[in-house]
This record gives sequence, C-alpha cells and structure tokens, in this order.
Amino acid sequence: MMRWLILLPPFVWLALLVAAPIGILAAIALAEAGPGVPPFLPPFAWGTAGLAWQGSLENFRSLVADGYYLGALLRSLGVAGVTAGLCLLLAYPMALGIAGARPAWRMPLLLLVLLPFWTGFLPRIGAWIGLLRDGGWVNGLLGALGFGPLRLLYTDTALWLGMVHAYLPFAVLPLALALLKRDLALEEAAADLGAGRFTVFRSITLPLSLPAAAAGFLLVCIPAAGEFVIPELLGPPEALLVGRALWGEFFQNRDWPLAAALAIALLAVLVLPIRLFQRLGVPRLGSR
Repeated sequence: MMRWLILLPPFVWLALLVAAPIGILAAIALAEAGPGVPPFLPPFAWGTAGLAWQGSLENFRSLVADGYYLGALLRSLGVAGVTAGLCLLLAYPMALGIAGARPAWRMPLLLLVLLPFWTGFLPRIGAWIGLLRDGGWVNGLLGALGFGPLRLLYTDTALWLGMVHAYLPFAVLPLALALLKRDLALEEAAADLGAGRFTVFRSITLPLSLPAAAAGFLLVCIPAAGEFVIPELLGPPEALLVGRALWGEFFQNRDWPLAAALAIALLAVLVLPIRLFQRLGVPRLGSR
C-alpha cells in the first residue's frame, strides 16, 4: 500500500501532463476541420445509439500523400541530425578540458557551459541577428579586413550557428560527467606502452564515452527536430521545417486536425530515439 502511495503522484503527473495532452492531440488529429471555435468537428458525438464515431484518418493520409509535409519532416530530421553531430564535435574537446581541469575549476567551467541558460532564449537569438545582419559586427569586421559585407543572416550558416549555440550544453554535460568518472589508469597504462594521445583517445577514451556521446546526441536531436523559433528568425525563407509547417497549419490555415496529425507523426518518429535514450541513460554526476 505504501508503495502505491509513493508511486501515485508521479503516475497522476504523467497522466495529466503527458498522457492526457497526447490523447487530446490524437483526438484532434482524427477530427475534421470545420468552422467555429475550436475550428474542428469532434471525432465522437452523442447520438440516439450513444457515443458515435464521426472522425476519419484523412489527415494522416494527407501527410503521406502530400510531399510538402513529408519533405518538412525529413528536412527537420536532417537538420536535427547535423546539429547533434556538430554539437558532439564541439562538445568532446570542451568535455575533455573540463574533465582534465583541476577539481576546483571543474564546477566553474560547468557553470560557464550552462551560462547561456541564465538569459532568455529570444534575447540570445536577437543577439545573433545583431551580429549577423548586413550592418552587424561580423560584417563590420569582415569589411575592415577587406572581405566586404556578406549575406549571413537568413542563411543556412545562421541556422546552424543558432542551433548549435542553443543546444551545445545538452551535448557537453553528459560527456563531461562521463569523462569525469573514467579510470585514468587505463590511459596512463596505454601511454606507458607507447601509445600517443590520439591513439589513447581513439582506443580507450572514445569507446568508454560512447554511451554518453549517444545520450548527448539524442538530447540534442530530439528537441532540435521540432525547433521553430531558430529556423524562423535566423534560417532562410525556403527552409521549411516541421515546426514551421505546424505553425502555419495551426495559426495561418487554422487546420488544427492536420497540424495535430503532423505533430503525432513527429512524435511517432521520435519514439525510437527516445526509447534508445531511456536505455542508454545519462551518466550521473560524481567524483572519480
């Protein structure tokens, strides 16, 4: 009985804040668009024979038949994968530096990684707009060096910069925590046997940190797949991602059922990496 009392609060929390919203979203996805507020016809209605089904799967068929939405979903997955890969490339040297620093410096360095989270998300994106615009600091420096002003804002370059800047801490933290717990005796033994630094990293450090690297990759890839603000404010106009498609269907076309179906499709695609992330876990903070 005591065990159920302990588990009841998290179960209620999951039911109210996770299961119920997904259920409502699925119900809207099975509905048909219509006039009124909200702008759809409920998939179930009470009739003389009780609760009657009046929804359809047409919204999900439209996602498969229309290359517009499928292309947006595939591009979003590609952007998320590239973002996660770039974050890992930057996270490894940062995590190795944190793990190799003196114990007194490790926590301040970790706090510096988290420093961007201490400011608002939109002000950080606004800072990138100020840096990359035609008359911004970056173009001013390039002009002083004789390279002339370049079109940086609303390009793929600006998109990658914004995405990596926003999600880099999610890749650094699990790697740093895993590298802090690694057994340095293995690396020292390999060095004593004549292995160079790159060989030690490739044969010992990298294999031991792969679970943390995979967790960091998923921590970046999963939220980046549905990102809307960064592509909208920094990316090129033709970069149609699933976040933009969702926003357009909800607020411009007011086709809530189709937008809900697209959201369910994105969730279904991300279920596999979410399950993989749950199996890998994240290394816990602890001393060696």
